[in-house]
Amino acid sequence: MKQKVICIIPARGGSKSIKLKNLSLIGGKPLIYFPIISAIKSGVCDEIFVSTDNKKIAREAKKYGAKVPFLREKEYSGDFVTTEDTLKNALISYEKFVGHKFDICVFLTCTNIFRDHNDITLAVNKLRKKKKIDSAFTVKKLYRHFWTIKNKKLTKVLPWMKRYHSRQNAPKLFREETSVVCATRARFWRNGKRIGKNILKRENSY
Repeated sequence: MKQKVICIIPARGGSKSIKLKNLSLIGGKPLIYFPIISAIKSGVCDEIFVSTDNKKIAREAKKYGAKVPFLREKEYSGDFVTTEDTLKNALISYEKFVGHKFDICVFLTCTNIFRDHNDITLAVNKLRKKKKIDSAFTVKKLYRHFWTIKNKKLTKVLPWMKRYHSRQNAPKLFREETSVVCATRARFWRNGKRIGKNILKRENSY
C-alpha cells in the first residue's frame, strides 16, 4: 500500500520579534506561501496542514492550497513550546480530525524561502523505498571550532578541535537543518521526537 504523507507547517501568530511574521511579504508573497508551494510542487504530500493559532494566517494558508480545519490551542502557541511538542500536537490532532493515520511526516518552516522542492521529493521517496531509514533531512557541512563552558571554564566541544586543521583535511562536521526539509516516520512524531535513530542526510547549500 502507498504510504500516506502529511506535510505540517507550523505558523503561529505570536512572534515577539516581528508581529505576524509569517504574513510578512517577500517579493509580494507572504512567508506562509513558500512552504505550501514547495510541498505542492514536491508531488509527494497527500495532505498539507498549517498549524496556526491565528485566523489571518489560516485564511492565507487556505488561499494557497493548505488545509487549516481548526486553530492550534493556546497551550501549544507559547514562546517556550518546543517544535517537537508542536509537531506531535499537530499530527495527532489532525489525524483525529480526518479519522486516519499517516505514515510519513514532512516538517517545513516558513522562514526558509529558498528550499528546493526536489529535496522534499527525495527525502520522502527515500523513506518509502528504504524501510530501515527513520528520517531524512538536510544538513550543512561546515568547519568551525566550537566552545562550551565546562567547570566554569571555556573549553573546545570536541577533542579534535584542540588543534587547527586545513579545511580540506578537517573532520566532517554537519549542522542539522531540519527546518529546511525533514521527513520522518509518523510514529516518532507521535512520541514527541522530530527525527528517528536511523537517518539519511543530504548536504545542501543553504
